[in-house]
Amino acid sequence: MQKKKNEICTIIKNDILDNAKSYFIVAIIFIVGIFLGVMLINQTEDKSEIKNYINTYIDETKSLQNENYFKELQKDIKNNIILVILIWFAGTTIIGIPIVLGVILFRGFCLGYTIASCVFTLGRIKALIFIGISILLQNIIFIPALMILGVSSIKLYKSIIKDRRKENIKISIIKHSLISIIILISLIISSVVKIGISYRLIINLIKYF
Repeated sequence: MQKKKNEICTIIKNDILDNAKSYFIVAIIFIVGIFLGVMLINQTEDKSEIKNYINTYIDETKSLQNENYFKELQKDIKNNIILVILIWFAGTTIIGIPIVLGVILFRGFCLGYTIASCVFTLGRIKALIFIGISILLQNIIFIPALMILGVSSIKLYKSIIKDRRKENIKISIIKHSLISIIILISLIISSVVKIGISYRLIINLIKYF
């Protein structure tokens, strides 16, 4: 068991080293998205919309009952399936890379916007607690998975450009598809963490917000 874990860690490490530039590009794009989300909050003059955004989220979480957890889980898993299919499909086309990078930029933007909104609405201390429970917990899995999928798309693009033989294209697409399936499983786990753990923690602590 330990040997398998070491092998997996070695494979991941080698993949990161071999594709360091691609990981750097994807990480920078994601960070730029976060920065744009934060900047939008800072530049917004009508702050009432920001407060309504967070307060509505808190109110909806308060009203979430046990029987609704499964529905929320189904909804979140469905969204992740759509996300993976979109990136997988875009990654299999040469012209789809901008779409992949655009999705990563948008997800970074959403994260930055949400974090900045929490800080503005709840204050730093409460926001840190709220962000740690409701956002960062599930994103520990989600963000790396998204980046790996983005890099996989870039690798597929480079492979096709380098060698346009049908056999090479077929093998590269199969590899990309396998990675996409693994990422989908990871995102499903992220959904379980989000709905099964984060939401329950929020409901227990929501009275303090």
